[in-house]
Amino acid sequence: MQVNRPSAAPPGNRGEPVTSSGGSLFRANDIFSSAELQAMRIDGLLNRVCGEAYARADHHLDPPSRAQSAILCVPEQLRTKVALARQSAAWVYGCAALPETVNLVTDHRRRTTALPPFSDALMHQVALGPCDVQVIGGVGVTSPLRTALDVAVHGHDSWAVQSLIRLAKAPALSCDLVLVVRALEATRRVPGKNRALARLQTAMHTA
Repeated sequence: MQVNRPSAAPPGNRGEPVTSSGGSLFRANDIFSSAELQAMRIDGLLNRVCGEAYARADHHLDPPSRAQSAILCVPEQLRTKVALARQSAAWVYGCAALPETVNLVTDHRRRTTALPPFSDALMHQVALGPCDVQVIGGVGVTSPLRTALDVAVHGHDSWAVQSLIRLAKAPALSCDLVLVVRALEATRRVPGKNRALARLQTAMHTA
């Protein structure tokens, strides 16, 4: 399922990865242990971003740093084969709360090793079009339009519509929900399609 539009560079697309050696984003057991990072958080020096990733208290969280922190729960050899998606992608764009589990997608046409047991991420094999994934801070993230479509179809009632409204209202994302509706209407055999269309209509009338 693919949503097309003339693309513009998304916010943070040119951001360089921020790593522990860079001094803004810290991962447990890289330079500091998990206990040391938690102690620095208690002292007000760090804020927990996602999973075992922490950021300096004076660091402004943006799409690159959110994406980089979320992907840290994925084994390094898999990171280039997956993309943050659904609520995780909406969170990267600042349009949803941080989910309890990192949502990933991978194209069903490529072979991908499964995530390890007890992973903090959940991976879905889906059909991805050439415009469905973009790179933010060195991390693959579903595009705003694909994210909106996935949120409409797979999101929970407690947050899906509000997330769609925020995606549509963010000028830098250029997320036109009319295009999402057209893509969904043209797609057959989508479980929950009517509910997703209803969510999109509600968001469009509210945004």
